[in-house]
Amino acid sequence: MKDKEARVKYIRALERFLGSCISALKNENFDYNLFVKRAEKSLKTLQKVEAISLDSRYTNALQNYANLVAQSIANKENDPQEIHKRLTKEANLLEKEKYQGSYKKEKHKARGFNDGY
Repeated sequence: MKDKEARVKYIRALERFLGSCISALKNENFDYNLFVKRAEKSLKTLQKVEAISLDSRYTNALQNYANLVAQSIANKENDPQEIHKRLTKEANLLEKEKYQGSYKKEKHKARGFNDGY
């Protein structure tokens, strides 16, 4: 039971980190220095939680995104606008991955039906 609790706690921490980054990245008045401060604070809270090995594609992508943000912040030579574009794109792909499995109703099912008669 402890393993499951630790796993859920880690996944929630990763999702909170993602949410924090997304809200900062999608802000109309994006300020790179403010984003760096916010991401560093979020990374510190994420590091307090014990890292668990994760199996699903989405949770692995969450881990990879956290690592990408950490590397982007650590590497000072890159252009802030390039970092902003890349991190925003990756965050959008992550959200797409999260909701990929959700049910989508086919709009005009009857129109496409052809039984051959």
